[in-house]
Amino acid sequence: MSHRTILLDIEGTTTSIRFVYDTLFPFAREHVGAFLESSWEEAAVQSDVSALRDQALADLKAGVVDAPQIPAEGSPAGIREATLANVLWQMDSDRKTTGLKALQGKIWRHGYTSGELLGHVYDDVEPALLAWHNANIGVSIYSSGSVAAQKLLFRHSERGDLTPLLSSYFDTTTGPKKVASSYAAIAQALGCSPGEVLFVTDNLQEAVAARDAGVEAVLSIRPGNAPLDEHTFRTITSFEALM
Repeated sequence: MSHRTILLDIEGTTTSIRFVYDTLFPFAREHVGAFLESSWEEAAVQSDVSALRDQALADLKAGVVDAPQIPAEGSPAGIREATLANVLWQMDSDRKTTGLKALQGKIWRHGYTSGELLGHVYDDVEPALLAWHNANIGVSIYSSGSVAAQKLLFRHSERGDLTPLLSSYFDTTTGPKKVASSYAAIAQALGCSPGEVLFVTDNLQEAVAARDAGVEAVLSIRPGNAPLDEHTFRTITSFEALM
């Protein structure tokens, strides 16, 4: 393989979309209320609340009139209730905002560390990660889920701790996944040219954005993935095809 590094999406690429929607999201929804109540005073949680508040205001200014607003002042219980309403609304809308993802990641951390959650990975993932690691090919993750959530999934995976086989993690704080500049920024962060990066994703728009940045993109076809429109990208059904 001529690439110096491989960049992997998670949902539909390393991990079943069903795990995300049938396990992770319901777990976050079930526990978010209790988590906000028990962890409300933590600085990191308040940072997430601030991000959620800013996002709600931006949504309102953009004409999203049903976005629940989070007041900056008032009783802690009232602000917490408004935060919960906003979070549930975002989850129902399948939003992928940075504040929401950061908060979800903290909730999932409790699930992973308690053993209630184990991260799903396809059977071909661990052998491929090991082969690339042994070949000195760096492997990084780029997902809409927060970096913290990414690390939790791979550290507490069904195959054990896979984080020693991964070198870097990127989320939407680097940039949106459907924008070419995000992939150029990742290549720069990895210390290589875009042409030395291979990106694997299940999302056609992400693949187009990566290609526009000069990154080679391959589309992942996994059970349960959404059907793709007509395209010219190479497709794989297993990482074995890349080894």
